Amino acid sequence: MWTRVIALIIKEFLAILRDRKARITLIGPPIVQLIIFGYAATFDLKEVPYAVYDEDSSLASREFLARFEGANAFRKVAVLQKEDEIRQLIDTQQVLLVLHIPPRFQSRLTREGNAPVQVIIDGRNSNTAMLALNYVNEIAANFTLNMARQKGLSGPAAQLVVRAWYNPNLESQWFIVPGIVGLLTMVVTLMVTALSIAREREAGTFDQLLVTPMNPFELLVGKTVPGLVIGLFEGSIIVLLTVFWFGVPLRGSVPALYIGLLFFSLSIIGVGLMISSIAATQQQGLLGAFLFMVPAVTLSGFATPIANMPEIVQKFTLFNPFRYFLVVVRKVFLEGAGMELLLTEYLCMAAIGVVTLFTAALMFRRRMY
Repeated sequence: MWTRVIALIIKEFLAILRDRKARITLIGPPIVQLIIFGYAATFDLKEVPYAVYDEDSSLASREFLARFEGANAFRKVAVLQKEDEIRQLIDTQQVLLVLHIPPRFQSRLTREGNAPVQVIIDGRNSNTAMLALNYVNEIAANFTLNMARQKGLSGPAAQLVVRAWYNPNLESQWFIVPGIVGLLTMVVTLMVTALSIAREREAGTFDQLLVTPMNPFELLVGKTVPGLVIGLFEGSIIVLLTVFWFGVPLRGSVPALYIGLLFFSLSIIGVGLMISSIAATQQQGLLGAFLFMVPAVTLSGFATPIANMPEIVQKFTLFNPFRYFLVVVRKVFLEGAGMELLLTEYLCMAAIGVVTLFTAALMFRRRMY
């Protein structure tokens, strides 16, 4: 059995690597796309969930915070009672920023003419963070103007002290480029597997496979392993470029990243083999791959936060493996997460992989018998 499987694996690699255009397609476009996306991709700000930690509880602090409650761009989700609550809200991405009013805010305004306000912001999505800070600065400027009219203050009344978590310099590449690791790995792996059976049919070799002693399980393994190896290889290249070309720090566990990449690749391979078993031609396989990729990217949180999507759409994202891998890659790169913090994402991707590969095996069996 394993001799036949190994022979099929070798045949698959030879079929892919002998074609010069196929080799260029595997390496060239992903690198070009990585560079283009890394420099050009941007995001728009739609909503800013924030929390308040007011240690002064004075008339001046309430007046300052009331300006955020009246702004359409902000949505208050929590009022904190102690400093320890800040980390949990930002780590779980329930809020984008926390406004911290220190003690004696009003007394310093009265005595010195200005007082600090700490803005603790989630720097993982740097573009969103910078847009949010612009809104905060605008509100602080309006507060200063109002205080100047009332009390004749000359300097900035509320001096913002910004502290960005996970991305201190708010560099956009730190958020965008790790996500592209998953995006380009998905594109290459899906293309390789979605065209696999269709290529066999067009070349006339699929009928030859049907008359061999191979069963559907052996055929599935033989088609899965090359796609898995190529997916891991492609992902490794992109991770190296992310770290050494773009300078994005890899703070977490490398094994945790590769376990996520393994489960993600298997789930995408399952989808690709399902598409390939249905497609009669490579053109149909290519079309099926794009039909999957566009909603997969849209529903992953890559461009639009899932929390901002309608509730019914959020339920559809639960079946998207790209959603879970984005969590893995961003937590490993930016938050320094290890395997113990990513078990939920691993299990979800593994479940999707088992279902898709099992379904692909049933499709192969129907074709073979």
